[in-house]
Amino acid sequence: MNGLHRTAVFFGGVRAASGNEEKLAEEIGQALAEAGYQLLHGGYNGLMEAAARGAASGGAQVTAVTLADKHNEWGAFNPYATASVHLPDLGVRLNYYLDHADLVVAMGGGIGTLHELTAAAYYATTIRPAPILLAGPTALRLLAFLREEKWLYDAPTRPLGFLRTAETADAFRDHLTTLQTTLIGGA
Repeated sequence: MNGLHRTAVFFGGVRAASGNEEKLAEEIGQALAEAGYQLLHGGYNGLMEAAARGAASGGAQVTAVTLADKHNEWGAFNPYATASVHLPDLGVRLNYYLDHADLVVAMGGGIGTLHELTAAAYYATTIRPAPILLAGPTALRLLAFLREEKWLYDAPTRPLGFLRTAETADAFRDHLTTLQTTLIGGA
């Protein structure tokens, strides 16, 4: 963990697949704040905004991480971002997220979210096994597809023990409790 402050990175799309997924994103943000995490996210609307709203309601710092040359094009950050980081390119942005992540949370989204999730999974299998929690039905369907088609599988050189799933906010909170207990016990 990063000293006394834990950092959760949230990957989720600008459009929620449903009102239930948007509500889940907000509850996830709340759970993260309650567990002492600050939040890094893209800073924009949709699931990112919902997670930021939940985190902000719990008093967490919410940082928007974006591309310096796209910020004006992509629009204003959601109102819950309390800080921002503007980076020069996608590679630096992904590395910033993953180098700071004590936990990655991924929900449904578009091609950008898919890119972020696959980068996080690759990072966790080759650089540092940062835990990844996939939440909500859209992300869980994607995970099932990736496993079924053998794009993602357990191997001796690349174990997937860092990967967890949560269909509900309660399941997400249970994973956070387990993660905190494991980290405290391992310290």
